[in-house]
Amino acid sequence: MRFIEAVNTAYEYQGFWGSFWDIIWWFLWIFFFMAYLFALFAVIGDLFRDHKLNGWWKAVWIIFLIFVPFLTLLVYLIARGNGMAKRSAKEASELQHAQDAYIKSVAGASASPADEIAKAKTLLDAGTITQAEYDALKAKALG
Repeated sequence: MRFIEAVNTAYEYQGFWGSFWDIIWWFLWIFFFMAYLFALFAVIGDLFRDHKLNGWWKAVWIIFLIFVPFLTLLVYLIARGNGMAKRSAKEASELQHAQDAYIKSVAGASASPADEIAKAKTLLDAGTITQAEYDALKAKALG
């Protein structure tokens, strides 16, 4: 019996609302922790994206992020937040241009009707297509 008396969890059931507010409290802490992680990874990503910042300064920021994380994160966002937004917008713009260039290269540039007719004339002169096929290609290009 002494063993059962010694195992006292000291937890008293508080009813539904007690456990409900405990759950809300946990969700709130999880939300703040996740927001902190997102901000931390955004700052770390921005540090390595910034080519104007010296490597030693990057190392200093990382060391401070390790040992004084919350304060360093706030200082970084206040001191370098504007540049952070500009670098992020620049990277997004570069990615958009790269994607557009890739899509154009894969889709192929549409040739003008004059180019299509010139290609068809070259094929006709080489004897690859007949006059009727040339006329059909010419009508398609013009139509």
